[in-house]
This record gives sequence, C-alpha cells and structure tokens, in this order.
Amino acid sequence: MTPWDVRICHTYPWPVVGGWICCLVLSPPGVRVTTSGTTVLQIPSQLLLQFVFPNTFCASHRQQDSHQRRTRKEKMFTGRARLRLPAASSRPRSRLPLTSSGPLKTFRPYSSSSSDRDLLAGPVNFALSADQQAYQDLARRFTVDHVIPVAAEYDRTMEYPWPVLKEAWKAGLLNTHVPEEYGGIGIGLLESALISEEIAYGCTGIQTAFEASGLAQAPLIVAGSDELKRKYLSMLIEEPLVAAYCVTEPGAGSDVAGIKTQAVKTGNDFVLNGSKMWITNGGKASWYFVLAKTDPEAPVHKSMSGFIVDANSPGVLVGKKEINMGQRCSDTRQITFEDVVVPSSNLVGAMGEGFKVAMAAFDITRPLVASGAVGLAQRALSEAVKYAQTRKTMGKPIIEHQSVSHMLAEMTIGVEAARAMVWKSTFIKDTGHRNTYYASIAKCLSSEVAVRNAGMAVQIFGGAGFNTEYPVEKLYRDSKIFTLYEGTSQIQRLIISKFLPTMYPV
Repeated sequence: MTPWDVRICHTYPWPVVGGWICCLVLSPPGVRVTTSGTTVLQIPSQLLLQFVFPNTFCASHRQQDSHQRRTRKEKMFTGRARLRLPAASSRPRSRLPLTSSGPLKTFRPYSSSSSDRDLLAGPVNFALSADQQAYQDLARRFTVDHVIPVAAEYDRTMEYPWPVLKEAWKAGLLNTHVPEEYGGIGIGLLESALISEEIAYGCTGIQTAFEASGLAQAPLIVAGSDELKRKYLSMLIEEPLVAAYCVTEPGAGSDVAGIKTQAVKTGNDFVLNGSKMWITNGGKASWYFVLAKTDPEAPVHKSMSGFIVDANSPGVLVGKKEINMGQRCSDTRQITFEDVVVPSSNLVGAMGEGFKVAMAAFDITRPLVASGAVGLAQRALSEAVKYAQTRKTMGKPIIEHQSVSHMLAEMTIGVEAARAMVWKSTFIKDTGHRNTYYASIAKCLSSEVAVRNAGMAVQIFGGAGFNTEYPVEKLYRDSKIFTLYEGTSQIQRLIISKFLPTMYPV
C-alpha cells in the first residue's frame, strides 16, 4: 500500500451549493466530496495530501517517481571531471527548441487554456530536490574555496580569472546547459540559476565570465545545426575554454536593429565586416556568436543572420581591455572583423533568422543574469547584517537602531522577492513555456535590488563601506552593470509592457 492509499470518512458541516457535504472520502484516485449521495467535487489525492501530509507526500512521491522515470547519469561532467549526484529531480525538463515550427506559448497567469491550467495544477513547492541541493551545495563549496579568497585580488589586478575557470570546469560548473548528446549534463534552467547565484555571491566578475560564455552558447543550442553543436559545444566540454556573444556595436546597444556589421554571401562563404563593442570574454574566447546584416533591404527582423566565427580567423582584430567601474576581472573588449571569411556551414539557423535567434537566447540567459544579481544582493545583505551586529554606537549594536534595522528589512524583502521571481522564470522555461515576460521581470527586479542593496550596505558600514578593506565597496561598483547588460532596465520595462495586453486581455 502506498502512503496515499488511505480511506477516511468524516462528516463536515461545510455548506456547498445545493446542500451540505455529508461525506469526504480519500481513496487512491483522490478525494470525492458527496452530498446526498451525489458526487459534487473530486480532488486529486496529491493535491490534498500536499496540504494535509506535505512531508509524507513529498518523500513518498519522490521515492516512487525515482523508479518510474529514467535515472539521470550519475555524473556531473565537463572534460574528465565527474560528480556523483542523487537521482534526478521529478521536475519536468524542457527539451523544446526555442525556434521550432512555432514560438513557445507564453504562460498567462489568468488564462483559461488547458496547458496553462496544467502548469498551475500542482501546489507551489519551493523545496529543492536532492540533486538541485547537490548542485547548489557544490557551487557554494566552490565559491568558499576558490572564489571568495581571490575576488579582491582579481578586482585589484583586473586579470582574467583563468585559474578559477579551470577549477570550475574540473568541478563541472561550466557549460551546465549543454545537452547530454553534446557532452554536457543538460540540467534545467533552475539548477543553472542556483549555481549562478552561489558563484555571484563570491564575485560577480567571475560569475559574468562564466555566464558570458553561456550566452554565446545559447543561440547555438537554440538553432544551430547538429554539426555546429558537435564541433563548437563539444570544444568547450573537452577543454576549459570560453566563448563570446557579439551583438552590441558602437552605434547599436539597446537598438539592435541599428547594427552595421555585414555578412556578404560570396560563393559558399560569407565575408564579414564590422565592429562589435563591450564584448565580454572578447579577448579570451575561442569562438564568437556574431549577429550581422545579410539583407539590408529586408524588414529589420528578417535582415540579420547569426554566425559562429573562430576567434583565430584571419581578419579578427581584438581591441584593448576596457577598464570598467566594476567586475574588473571580466574581460571586455571591442572586436573588429575585416574581410573575415565564414563558411556557410557556420550559419546559425536559417538566413534572416538571426535577430529571432539572438533574442531567443535571452530567455535562457536573462534569468541567469538575474540570479547573479540576487547573489550580489544576498552578499550585501549578509555582510550588512553581520556588521550591524558587531558595530556599536550609542551603547548598542547598530542593528538595534530602527533606521538600520529597517534598511536591513528592506534589503531582505528585495532579495526574497527577486529570488522568487528568478525561480518562477526558470520554472516556466523548464516546463516548456515561453518565459520572455517573466525573464524580463526577473532581470529588471533583481538588477535593481542588487544596486539598492549594495548602496544600503555601504550606508550601513558608514565610512568603512567606502574603504577597500571591506567588501561592500566592491559590491557597490559591481552592482551597476546588472541594470545595463543583457538589456537595460528600461528595455526590460518596454518588453514587459508590450506583453501586458496579452497577459490581461479585455
């Protein structure tokens, strides 16, 4: 007998339309509510048991599910590194391409469609599965051992953190969303977000180096040919290498339609000319995803195509490292392409689909950028709370002063709300729905919470917060970029507002 094969009969004085409930029966199929011998309501047993016996249900349900589904390979693999993990989570994984025959359906909270109702059919459960906790714990230990001890030094020297990336590659913390068929582990977006938050807690400059490579991979995962994936994704699995995403130009940031880089078809190849700016990992990448105009006369959304370009191709010119306000160990450069020959086989997706492919990548990466912002916001809160308990003024710890305690409360509210939004945006994606709307909410909210929390942490530290001997001044400098890259906060609000008529139809 399974834990939910239970039969209970009680009488409840609970009014319903047409009479009183006389009997509530819990049987294997679920709960049947009857009145005067007529069934008026049937509730799945899982739903009731989640409320009545949550711990028993969760444990037994996961145990049974582990025998019913295919067990994931007990490994976390990049290169030759392996990590044994518990059985796979029962949470469904999305294997749907973002650019299939039609766009993924956008989940609407108040929709009457069956697919949206199915997404809400189960109870909300914020408990992480055993393997999700394993990923989180691994990333947390890695951050304590390899990131926090060196973060300040990398910020000072502005050197690229190759030693840390190589250790992350060995541990299996890079390239986490590369599908299994190309050598990766293909974990869900939520698991990747858990890892991203932990790394960012230690240093967002290092976390950005990780995630910038993931951004370059995303268009390839979304729309690349099998041949391209096997060549370029597997390259990052076999060795500790990184890639870069080249879209932004000197005259085209938020306005992607304004890009000037062109790829002209010549025989079986394309000839690429133009410049890209603010390219993270630009001087360290082994290959680039490049967005270029292929048909200037076509409508904007059909005028561009995406390409994979080897960084060592003749005509690729790498500019100097930019000296930025924060995240200084991250490598940011201008990349110029002068008559670079790109094989037609390196086209990502079909001709004219580059804009769609480049934007679809953000549904994967914006929640991960948002999770990095949450990691920074959490670090600011943690440092501020610890300091406020030890720093005394007027005869007591400053945490006991209302003005300080209220700032800490505001910081806490921001972290919890932002993290919940990140988890929601990843859950929607992992369950096969389009998450553009929620990814933009998560990105906008989390980035602004990070900036606000870092600022309040400096304020709570007072003069010490302005000094490099304490960690919060670095958090303050590192935080601002979250409101700028992968779409500014203003662009996120524009995206959100465009979805509103669909989300709330008249």
